[in-house]
Amino acid sequence: MADMSSMVSLFADQASVNVERAISDFRAGRPVLVRAENETLLAVAAEGLDQRMAGALADVNDGRARLLLTPPRLRHLGLDHTTPASVAMPVVDLDRIGNLTLRNDRRINAPVRPASRLDEAAIELAQLSLVLPTVLAIPIVSSSLTLQNLLNVTAEEVFAYRQRRIKDLRIVSRAPVPLDGAPDSEFVVFRGGEGLRDQVAILVKAPNLAGTVDVRIHSACLTGDLFGSLKCDCGDQLHHTVKQMAAREGGILLYLDQEGRGNGIANKIRAYKLQSQGYDTYDADEALGFGLDQRRFEFAAVMLRQLGVEAVRVFTSNPLKIAALREAGLAVIAEQGVLGRATAENVRYLASKRDRAGHDINLDMLAAYAPPSD
Repeated sequence: MADMSSMVSLFADQASVNVERAISDFRAGRPVLVRAENETLLAVAAEGLDQRMAGALADVNDGRARLLLTPPRLRHLGLDHTTPASVAMPVVDLDRIGNLTLRNDRRINAPVRPASRLDEAAIELAQLSLVLPTVLAIPIVSSSLTLQNLLNVTAEEVFAYRQRRIKDLRIVSRAPVPLDGAPDSEFVVFRGGEGLRDQVAILVKAPNLAGTVDVRIHSACLTGDLFGSLKCDCGDQLHHTVKQMAAREGGILLYLDQEGRGNGIANKIRAYKLQSQGYDTYDADEALGFGLDQRRFEFAAVMLRQLGVEAVRVFTSNPLKIAALREAGLAVIAEQGVLGRATAENVRYLASKRDRAGHDINLDMLAAYAPPSD
């Protein structure tokens, strides 16, 4: 009878399975073993640590534990770093970890050393898991009974995972879904692209896929798209684009599960709390350990190609989206900005996107813009 590993290989790529299981454990707050040749690192998300876990980790920590921090978090703590680094953590001190992970206490009180490739793989696993990208890492010298039941994954499997998932992207379902103002619409669901999540293409008004297709890449925004948050312009952009496509020759809206610029909903709400205390949107993300934008748009081009699209007119103000489509080989024939109303609550956010991330945003035009009524 075939063993479990050979059974898995019949139905799935083993490397991707390893990473997906590691993501699940990491999100649940369980430690994962990350391996590279003769090295093994026990990695656990800092946000999931509690006193019980700290006590259990003391049994395998021989004083060489370290806390892994990203360049944005290091800069927030006053250290000029462009690559990840680690801080010695000989004792699993929850209060100290809390200071270095979330609070603004800049007293590091220990040497900061460059992260190893194994360390960087642990940080990448945290980012794939949509937890805070601060990781407690403990080098493991020898195996023990207490570690036998932990999932393990190689650093190379972690680093290769995103590209593997792009290659595995596939359509899993599609159906007509009449929308208000765009009754001749179809939803096409793709699996892959970003980890374990599904992505959606909305074909509005049956566009001519052989010609130049109007396209918007829209990252999911629960607060703006669904609840009408005044802190962003996402909901206006979403609804205005669909109505504009319906009034023209149709188009495709790619609705991607990339909440909070790829940081996930929990971290987005953490950032909102910091913004309520006076932080700029990007400074809030930096304080949490994130860069300007964690999203990747390569898989958007794969979705369009699977639908038969090769030439696009892009509805966006974000130069990264345009560059990603061009780099993937799609013909970007034209670009068109997408409007959302400026409010007292979002004007600073819009200005930050313009000034710090290069978005093509005209605040004077937005101030005079009244979105179409629903």
